[in-house]
Amino acid sequence: MTITLGEPGVEGLSEAVGALREWQYDGAPMQLHPGDLGWFWRFGAEATASAVRTWSRGGRILAVGLLDGPGLLRLTIAPDAQRDEELARRLAADVTGPERGVLPEGKVNIEAPVGALVQDLLFENGWKTDEPWTPLRRDLTRPVRDPGVRIEVVGPERAHVFAAVQRAAFDGSTFTDERWHAMAAGSPYAGARCLVACDDQGNAVAAVTVWSAGPNRPGLLEPLGVHREHRRRGYGEAIAVAAAAALRELGSSSAIVCTPSSNVGAVATYKSAGFRQRPEVRDQYRDARLDHPR
Repeated sequence: MTITLGEPGVEGLSEAVGALREWQYDGAPMQLHPGDLGWFWRFGAEATASAVRTWSRGGRILAVGLLDGPGLLRLTIAPDAQRDEELARRLAADVTGPERGVLPEGKVNIEAPVGALVQDLLFENGWKTDEPWTPLRRDLTRPVRDPGVRIEVVGPERAHVFAAVQRAAFDGSTFTDERWHAMAAGSPYAGARCLVACDDQGNAVAAVTVWSAGPNRPGLLEPLGVHREHRRRGYGEAIAVAAAAALRELGSSSAIVCTPSSNVGAVATYKSAGFRQRPEVRDQYRDARLDHPR
């Protein structure tokens, strides 16, 4: 049976999300999580469907990719297929040839699980490693300490509060309460929560969204930010602790997050919140079109 590249459409998104849930396990390399699709869903179901690609054989999804911005494909593969040669060669061909409709001409990046055969094939064909990212993980088998600040679980009526903190935490953010509602309408949000931390005056000072992949599977923090006017006061650590507690309540076995290694402040914040640093990971990139893999 041959490998087929597909665009699932809105009606097929649940199947792609379901595959991603099944592939999450403690000890897995940092990889695309159902929460990544959930966060992208802020642009709406149709936009999310347009950004998702699947590779299947015999009706079974073996790989899922998310076009997460211009020239970036975030790709993950079923655990038992990461060294599958037929799949790896098809993936490498599809992402190397612009006429395949997966990635454009020019500089492009691919995020794939460390150790996947497709990484080897891309390196053989001239792809390079990009800047390092640092994954961090917190075990959730034991209770999580109190974060030390008031934490609010955001519902539809408080979406504007979450959106305001999000915009104040990330330069250039276009997040709005309308986008919150679009995100909350997506199937991954059934296992998610948005949290806001408040200071002693009741001001919303930090926010995070947490995504469960189901009981006894790693849950994801994506994104986490502190209001630019309230930084360096411990609110990042507090909201990260609260995020871990929320994921534990949702049944997650661990909490995971990944941040650029250059963001040393973020790495330090997560570590202070009980997350343990894991080996760095790097995207692969090419500057221009390369020949198809042999």
